[in-house]
Amino acid sequence: MSQQSNLSLAEVYERYLSRAIADPWTRVLLEFASPKPGERVLDLACGTGSVARQVAPMVGVSGQVLALDINSEMLDVGRAQPPPAGASILWQEGDATRLELPDDAFDLVLCQQGFQFFPDRVGSGREMRRVLRDGGSAVISVWQSLNSHPVYEALFTETARLLDVPTTDVDVAFSLSNSEELYTLLSEAGFQYIEITPRALSIRMSEPERFVQFSILGAATSVPAFASMDAVERLVLVEAVRDETHAIVQHFRDGDFLAFSMETNIAIVK
Repeated sequence: MSQQSNLSLAEVYERYLSRAIADPWTRVLLEFASPKPGERVLDLACGTGSVARQVAPMVGVSGQVLALDINSEMLDVGRAQPPPAGASILWQEGDATRLELPDDAFDLVLCQQGFQFFPDRVGSGREMRRVLRDGGSAVISVWQSLNSHPVYEALFTETARLLDVPTTDVDVAFSLSNSEELYTLLSEAGFQYIEITPRALSIRMSEPERFVQFSILGAATSVPAFASMDAVERLVLVEAVRDETHAIVQHFRDGDFLAFSMETNIAIVK
């Protein structure tokens, strides 16, 4: 772990999880969104900015991109990345449940793997709708169920056992997997048009021996059960989980990579 010991949790997230998982999934999200030159885009729960950086060239210099997240450390890491071509990115700290943004401000709202973390999902949906102009659209992605992701199921089940907490305390990323629940939430938020499509994507992650370490550190940017632990506690947990999940992680090993499928539901709403 010494190679990564000086990195913040947000830097670990960017270098390992964002580049291996968020970046390829962003390309899928943007296929659904079809951004156009000149559009004003909100990347909500932007993390370290995978969506913002990839959409900026698509809307071009005449467009606008606002990357908003509640975690200031994630924003700092996002700002530090090489800027893309196209629209400049404005990085802003903010709460998705109470957006301090004007009505009708955006043509497109994008939210990749953030909606499930919002404490008031309906309220956040209403805020998305409020800041969208008439005729604008939002595209939201959330992971499908934990049992569709066996390597993460093993990791989070073992973590919950060791912490003596329910699995739901640590698998927040997979907590909005039911497409009917997602549809209901978006309908209650006021969206009239809702289309939800399942998608799967093959993921390849480098440094498979550090998968457990990086996954737990990455989750600590947003999951209370991890975020409340100090560095020593996380180290002890990582080593215990790594030992107990070694066999299943090795099952997905392909040379110097882990290779597995991830599945998400993508909602287009207007």
